Amino acid sequence: MAIEPYRRVLALPGVRALLLVGLLARIPITGMGITLTLHVVNGMGLGFLQAGLVGAAGMAGTAAGSPLAGRFVDRRGLRPVMAVTTVAQLCFWCAAPSLPYAALLVGAAVAGVFSQPVFGAIRQCVAAMVPSESHQTGFALDSMAVELSCMAGPALAVASVTAFGGAATMYGVAVGMVGSGAALYLLDPPTRSAAEAAAPEAATPRRKWLRPGLLVLLGLTSALTFTLTTTELSVVAMMKSGGATEWTGLVIAVWCGYSLLGGFVYGGLPRGVPPLVLIGGLCALTAPLGLIGGGWWWLCLAIAPAGLLCAPALSSTVDAVNRRVPAGARGEAMGLHGMSLTIGVAVAGPVAGGIVDAYGPAWALAAAGAVGLALVLVAAPFVGGLSGRGPVSEAAAGSADRSADRPIEGPAEEAGVEAA
Repeated sequence: MAIEPYRRVLALPGVRALLLVGLLARIPITGMGITLTLHVVNGMGLGFLQAGLVGAAGMAGTAAGSPLAGRFVDRRGLRPVMAVTTVAQLCFWCAAPSLPYAALLVGAAVAGVFSQPVFGAIRQCVAAMVPSESHQTGFALDSMAVELSCMAGPALAVASVTAFGGAATMYGVAVGMVGSGAALYLLDPPTRSAAEAAAPEAATPRRKWLRPGLLVLLGLTSALTFTLTTTELSVVAMMKSGGATEWTGLVIAVWCGYSLLGGFVYGGLPRGVPPLVLIGGLCALTAPLGLIGGGWWWLCLAIAPAGLLCAPALSSTVDAVNRRVPAGARGEAMGLHGMSLTIGVAVAGPVAGGIVDAYGPAWALAAAGAVGLALVLVAAPFVGGLSGRGPVSEAAAGSADRSADRPIEGPAEEAGVEAA
């Protein structure tokens, strides 16, 4: 693993600013779920079931809205979409503290449809601003930034609710969402490379790129987040059953640290690893975690192999999706990728929770790992097998060729290592 690939990517004009804005913009988004949960449970005096329904409504809206937002970014650019979604988020989060439960449920779903497309937009811009030969490093940096945002957002939300109350925290989320939207609006990063923007505009029918291989890849992406969410829920249950609930945060933080380390190593490799291999390996290493005994410290060690594959597996799916679509459909494709991530998380909650309640966390981990491995084996013929990165769609081939012909902008020797 070498640092030089990171130096080259971070030396490109605008990349460091894009990654930094992306990291900060995702923090309020990652804190929204726990903020709503605490508001429903503590502020409204309702149960976790009602809180879960609000969260599910928001995720359903986000899953439906992500591809639509991506499609509008492809057609109209990033600025109009950020302006509309930022206003929608401001209205919801300012009104949410005073809404009755039924209105909050509906409002969460509507706000989900109008979610800011930060995750997909940042990945779309990384694909446009970084040459194709450095996409692996660029997407690895983005995955590490996502990991940091997911570590910071919920923790800040809990601390804010504890110190200032639920209503003040929701207003804080509104301020954070406005700041995120304004930052991306002012930065206005390109969603297409210079060569792609200069090429004649030709609409590519969806049927040309939304093919079985891409659909299977999106299904595997859902399986990945299903496995990761099941792991998190199972770790919480294992800590509770072992009388070590106070150490749960530390175990999850260690797990995230392994993911960051794995993403850093993966981004510096000279050649990428197929997503099938990474997802299959993660599932295989997750399945036996429930057999670990002896205390939380053993779990911190045992979770390392699977943890190291988290960020690499996620970044490899982004790279694989990007390779299969033309530049003109990249935003919609990243929206579909985001929808797949959301579906995996949404399904894991009730399914994994039911298995944990009925049979224990060991069976939940075993089931998630076994199902993931089975899907990998079924998917292999559709997404290029286990030995390569998978084929590039015919529609994306011209875009990839143009990107490869474009010289790297900026001095490669200029250092700029991002802390992400």
